[in-house]
Amino acid sequence: MLNVFNITDNHQILIVIPIYNFSSQPYGEIEIMGWMGKLIGGTLGFAIGGPLGAIAGAAFGHAFDRTNEQYLSYEKSEPLTGEEAQLTFFIATFSMLAKLVKSDGRVTKDEIDSINKFMLNDLKLTPESRLAAMNIFNTAIHSTESFQSFAVQFYSSFSNQPRFLEMMIDVLLRVSVADGEMNPNEEKLILEAVQIFNFSHREFEILKSKYIQKTERYFAVLGCRKSDTNEFIKKQYRKLVMEYHPDRIVSKGLPEEFTRFAQDKFREIQEAYDLIKEERGIK
Repeated sequence: MLNVFNITDNHQILIVIPIYNFSSQPYGEIEIMGWMGKLIGGTLGFAIGGPLGAIAGAAFGHAFDRTNEQYLSYEKSEPLTGEEAQLTFFIATFSMLAKLVKSDGRVTKDEIDSINKFMLNDLKLTPESRLAAMNIFNTAIHSTESFQSFAVQFYSSFSNQPRFLEMMIDVLLRVSVADGEMNPNEEKLILEAVQIFNFSHREFEILKSKYIQKTERYFAVLGCRKSDTNEFIKKQYRKLVMEYHPDRIVSKGLPEEFTRFAQDKFREIQEAYDLIKEERGIK
């Protein structure tokens, strides 16, 4: 089935997504599990406020609270858990990606292709999840809400989960360099997210080098530099393996749709350490 998403005011881009025909098939006959099924079916038992709630309400037509202003400040809210955390992470990801790719005032077919590849190759999203993601993406493209407001709410929701914050920066970087280079406007927005998330410049440069500087990629995966000591590298590896263990990170509220991404990151950490260990002769 072809679905047309209006990406800019003056042209359209066709997104080819094999989806169920929801208009002719009852939801009960489709195996949609967890919060995603509830979102599509309109049976969520909670509301999301702030700018992300506005996107969800516009995208899915449910009674999300659009008047809650607490997320527009840097004041930390209560930690999110369960389905609320999963939904917030999912909506924030595709809302921030929408503003990122539109940062130069237009959205190209190559950029849309990079989003599709991210959904298919990195996240392994189901057809239903891809349709929901593109619905969020398209809504955020046309929204008057800003990238910064989405980032502030994301930080407010996950300020106690530093690895979730790092994963969001990782996602933004991955998509921004999908065409081989980083657009200055995109990097400016990512740096604003870095500031909002209270990331240090060193942390960002290390994460960025994973995509930009191929020679030091494996050190960047571990959050290290090539000049760091073996002891520091081992310490970083143990810390990351514990914090990015799939069971641990999913239990903290990562959406199921991002589980594959987390698993790949966990394997990436292990592979990077194995290669560095062999190169340096670390025991």
